Amino acid sequence: MKVVKPDKVAKVKPRNKVVEAFFAGSNTSEDLLKEIHSLAATKHDFLVTTRRDLHRNPELMYNERMTSAYIQKALKKMKIAFTTGWGVNTVPDRIPGEGGYGIVADIGTRKEPCVLLRADMDALPILEKTANIDDFKSNIPGVMHACGHDGHTAMLLGAASILKGMERSIKGTIRLMFQPAAGGGAGAKRMIEEGVLLEEPKPQHAFAMHVNPKVPTGIVASRPGTVKAAAERFEITISGVGGHAAMPHLTVDPIVTASSIVMNLQTLVSRSLSPLESGVCSITKFDAGSAFNVIPASAILRGTIRALSTDVLMVLKSKVEQIVTSTAEMHGCEVGITYSADWYPPTRNDEQLYEEFSKEIGAMLSVSGEVLELEPGMGAEDFSFIAEEIPSSYFMIGQGSGTDPPTNFGLHHPCFALDESILPQGVKLHVNLALRALHMLGEIDSDSNACSLIPTVLNLDI
Repeated sequence: MKVVKPDKVAKVKPRNKVVEAFFAGSNTSEDLLKEIHSLAATKHDFLVTTRRDLHRNPELMYNERMTSAYIQKALKKMKIAFTTGWGVNTVPDRIPGEGGYGIVADIGTRKEPCVLLRADMDALPILEKTANIDDFKSNIPGVMHACGHDGHTAMLLGAASILKGMERSIKGTIRLMFQPAAGGGAGAKRMIEEGVLLEEPKPQHAFAMHVNPKVPTGIVASRPGTVKAAAERFEITISGVGGHAAMPHLTVDPIVTASSIVMNLQTLVSRSLSPLESGVCSITKFDAGSAFNVIPASAILRGTIRALSTDVLMVLKSKVEQIVTSTAEMHGCEVGITYSADWYPPTRNDEQLYEEFSKEIGAMLSVSGEVLELEPGMGAEDFSFIAEEIPSSYFMIGQGSGTDPPTNFGLHHPCFALDESILPQGVKLHVNLALRALHMLGEIDSDSNACSLIPTVLNLDI
């Protein structure tokens, strides 16, 4: 990885008396909450400008060159050292782009304890149709930030600015992870393979958040345990014998075979899983033929399977293969199945961390004063790879109440719009989670050290 240091580094790191008092135990939780709220309020214009700059120039996974350069420029201006070159694409034959645009920065003592904050940065191959944003609509035809990653990046940069401003008062290290290729490219997995969780000091907890247009603006939502599904993608190629549409008896029709496969897969979940388990199998693309009077020689199906556990996902995957193979054989076609380079595990909130720590912090920042507990969703999330490795918490920030433009269009919708009023809220959630987690870990270490100093008393009367 390439290490990048700011041109001019302040000789004395900045301090914050409220943060120092919090770590020393002489300030209340409410004092820290008010201080972070005050600091985040000063970042509003920066957050909106940053988010809109990123929104104008969306880039697909493993091609986030301009986005990465923008983040690096912002970090340099904040006098934050960082490393680049993270998230190299290991499957360029399947996903275009060389990758390597991820960024990692540490703020604090560079010693334990350490926590990680993560934001994703890639966009989606969608033609933008969002209304009333002509000043910052996507400049890249067919590509847009339809999942809020521009907002996520802006939030983490805002948090970086605040944390850098109190660096000398932080007891521990906060690792910032700007992650590419979250939209199906397993960018987090690549960065883990490259050592983002192994560099000293090693992160002990990780936190991430995502906007949610189906939750009212300002409501923080999450749940203990499984939050998002495990997911796998597949492509099925059916090979038959083509011919004239007027003489189907001389062909082996791959369209009929593919149609049977689609219908047979509709029983996959209902007849393979217990009614108490959840799963999804969706065929999302059917590609065959090019003329009205020609039966083609082949057809292609694409789709996805989802489940709330890895075990169930593997059951569905095995059943897909059985159904596809037997159906093709019955129709006299040959068939091949290919899968994604990286299937996604379920995203899980560590239950102890969530119940004993994260839920309370989320409630502090929710406009309702509590965390809305959602049912697990069948969407997949790249943060799952991190949550598999270290105890983590994942939040959703509601943004569905905006009106100009409407901000309740679903994720990945061409009319998706971000409610920019939640940007400071995301910053406050990042900063509170990071500082309070370090404080919690510091107390745990102190208690452990104190216990180790207690002499062992031997009962010699036995």
